[in-house]
Amino acid sequence: MTRKPLLGNRHFSRALNRSAVLNTIKTHGPIGRAEVARRTGLSAATVTGITAELIADDLVFEKAAGDSRGGRPPILLALNPRGGFVVGLKLTETEAIAALTDLQATVIAKRTDRLAGRSPERAVNTLANAVAELVGEARIRKGKLIGVGVGVAGIVDSEHGLVRQSPYFGWQNLPLRDLLQSRVRVPVFIDNDVNTLTLAEKWFGAGQSVDNFLTVTVGRGVGLGIVVNGQFYRGATGGAGEFGHTVMDPNGPVCDCGKHGCLESFVGDPGLVRMAAEAAARGELPGPVADVQSLLALAQAGSPAAQAIFARAGEMLGRGVANLINIFNPQLVLISGEGVRSGDWLFGPMREAIARHVMPGLAGDAEIRTDSWGDDAWARGAASLVLRGLFESPVHQEPVGSSETA
Repeated sequence: MTRKPLLGNRHFSRALNRSAVLNTIKTHGPIGRAEVARRTGLSAATVTGITAELIADDLVFEKAAGDSRGGRPPILLALNPRGGFVVGLKLTETEAIAALTDLQATVIAKRTDRLAGRSPERAVNTLANAVAELVGEARIRKGKLIGVGVGVAGIVDSEHGLVRQSPYFGWQNLPLRDLLQSRVRVPVFIDNDVNTLTLAEKWFGAGQSVDNFLTVTVGRGVGLGIVVNGQFYRGATGGAGEFGHTVMDPNGPVCDCGKHGCLESFVGDPGLVRMAAEAAARGELPGPVADVQSLLALAQAGSPAAQAIFARAGEMLGRGVANLINIFNPQLVLISGEGVRSGDWLFGPMREAIARHVMPGLAGDAEIRTDSWGDDAWARGAASLVLRGLFESPVHQEPVGSSETA
């Protein structure tokens, strides 16, 4: 079936105008209707009609009158954060991290549940139960939950709701969106977990006013979220951003993906623990090191071997980030994920390596910023998948479903 031009569709035009008004109120509110019209370029009558709908939908409310330059003072409009709620879910190897947020991505409640198994059925059951428990505990009224977002590691086709390839579960082309949607009975959106984190930065964090930025995550693996000219870049099939699997040393250690010397094998948590085990075998560390936190404690206690492991990882990470800067020329590079807890032991050497390897003409263009970290950030990022659908212009949203639906 031939798809009709979207811009010729009256409903699409209405949705376009509605998103423009709602996003203007979100970004600039409290704001008067006349100012909304000026900023959006819409007529006063159109703005009045759309804001009446948004007020009726409980997404926007009227605040006390603003200052007047003569005549009747304007009534100001503001986003109603409690006009709707979203659940964000981060699926890890062993657990589901869930957060209930309002329309400003503020976390209201959160929980973490262990996975009962690695099969799709058990994973979906854990995710669905987490949604039900959060909504029930917070006493969210029926109809106020506007959607559920899910972030998962691997190659994700967000348009069709498929996990194309999961490095941790071994899933191939799993219709995770539809499986979960049949349980929770609200719209479900899925994406790569690093993309969800990047989306939260774009809509509610450091990337709000930045058109070109990258989010690099460090932890169990190494990931990358890409925003170019204000839009997400996912690649042809959703696989863009596998930064952790760029090969740094073809003679290096075996990575989980089967290749040798991937960045992740030097910087990810398993790589750090492996290097610690090798150092312990050489007698450089006092016995086996169970996890990265234990290795960090040794570095903080003054162990040269532990400090050298973080320095080596930071050097490798810095080379990789320098390559990204040389390729993308971003305004901002955000370093995020559980790995930020390693602090300057990792990121001092990283910054030094970036300075050495970035092209001289690009060295001053990119700000490198390390985020503070909380475990609920993943789930808050997943919640942003739903909020994006609420605020973003339909022009910038990927089509979902069939051409008839579109």
